[in-house]
Amino acid sequence: QLQLVESGGGLVQAGGSLRLSCAASGSTFSTYGMAWFRQAPGKEREFVAAISWNGARTNYADSVKDRFTISRDNPKNPVYLQMSSLKPEDTAVYYCAASWLVNAARAHYLYDYWGQGTQVTVSS
Repeated sequence: QLQLVESGGGLVQAGGSLRLSCAASGSTFSTYGMAWFRQAPGKEREFVAAISWNGARTNYADSVKDRFTISRDNPKNPVYLQMSSLKPEDTAVYYCAASWLVNAARAHYLYDYWGQGTQVTVSS
């Protein structure tokens, strides 16, 4: 079993930056494809970014491309989501997810493990 814990959320003004972290325990973290999703109040969970197990491949939602960067640089280090040029519409709970079978996938149902989420609020 893999346990995921997100951190780094908070309140930031529009145009600002935040870095989210996803730490894992309980299994071999390095062999999982990882992703970030988000869910705003009253909306469905949506894909944000994903990265393959070795970091070689990434995938981004059009809404965050060129503003967000997903990364992983070491099997034991967290997976990060660097968010820049934040907009009020980026406000949501951000979830980290892991998949044993897929890499850099967009569909939430392909991910087996989920964290509890971290709140990101962007003020205008």
